[in-house]
Amino acid sequence: MIFSATILNRVVASSLVTTSIALSPMFGAIAQAQTINGAGATFPAPLYERYAREVKKKYPDLKVNYQAIGSGGGIRQVTAGTVDFGGSDAAMKDDEIAKVKNGVILVPTAGGAVSVVYNLPGVDNLKLSRATLPAIFAGQITNWNDAKIKADNPGVNLPNQPIKFVVRADGSGTTFIFTNHLSSINGYFKGRVGANTAPKWTLPNVLKGKGNPGVAALVARTPGSIGYVEYAYALKNNLKSAQIQNKAGEFVAPSLQSANAALATVKFPDNYRVFVGDPAQGYPIVGLTWIMVYKQYANASKSDAIKKWVNWVLKDGQQYNDDLNYTKIPSDVANRVLQTVNSTVKP
Repeated sequence: MIFSATILNRVVASSLVTTSIALSPMFGAIAQAQTINGAGATFPAPLYERYAREVKKKYPDLKVNYQAIGSGGGIRQVTAGTVDFGGSDAAMKDDEIAKVKNGVILVPTAGGAVSVVYNLPGVDNLKLSRATLPAIFAGQITNWNDAKIKADNPGVNLPNQPIKFVVRADGSGTTFIFTNHLSSINGYFKGRVGANTAPKWTLPNVLKGKGNPGVAALVARTPGSIGYVEYAYALKNNLKSAQIQNKAGEFVAPSLQSANAALATVKFPDNYRVFVGDPAQGYPIVGLTWIMVYKQYANASKSDAIKKWVNWVLKDGQQYNDDLNYTKIPSDVANRVLQTVNSTVKP
């Protein structure tokens, strides 16, 4: 009996040790698992969703959540410190950066075109000149058969009906890119509306959609409408995109190639903040998008996860940009950004 009890005790002890050894790697994995939460621009949301899926192939322990709430919301959440990183197509201004308690670094991740989308049955190749487009969104042109639109589109049967305008309901970097271009080429638009993430539109027949998806959906179901969305959303929703006249006088349709041509000459300063108003070539309504990360995080685990994420985005992640019709960040700029992030972000 004593012998049996001794054997039993050894078996139980051995089992416990074996169980402990078997479970310890699992507990280690749980301890090492890292989750980072971001929110902001809808412009790059399809790209960031792809990034979040692909990064797990290299780092299974890294989970990235991104909520597309608009650039204005992204900046507000970064300012409040309620997210681990933000997203914005409108680079933070100096006064906004000064409000971020733990400091902030602007990390450019991609570029892209903003499409002027329209729903006009029977009109497949709408052209809008540098004079006409700002006049439309400043409220100076309110009917589809206006003489200025007709002059841009000779021979096209334009309907005699009011233009229905679709704009963003939320603070938006897409709106900033769009209004920044129109303000750069037209003084009246600049004075009446201006470059803004949430301008005060003075337009008749205005419909407002939340995010790029909301604007795309409204244009798709509203005949006689015109709006603006990131190019990927125009493609995804099978929307018609107008050809826009650029600085060289050419009418250019949005595409990855024409956006790359427009952004080819962009120079990035030390803070990586760029406002592309009126490029010399290519499709003229283009912009960049940024991830906003803090200079200081609550602990080493979080700061390490952020650096792992940013390094992957600017090294491995850029290969996915073309697939979704976003431009890449030039490798020399990406390397500069990584030097800044890796040397500055700390717990």
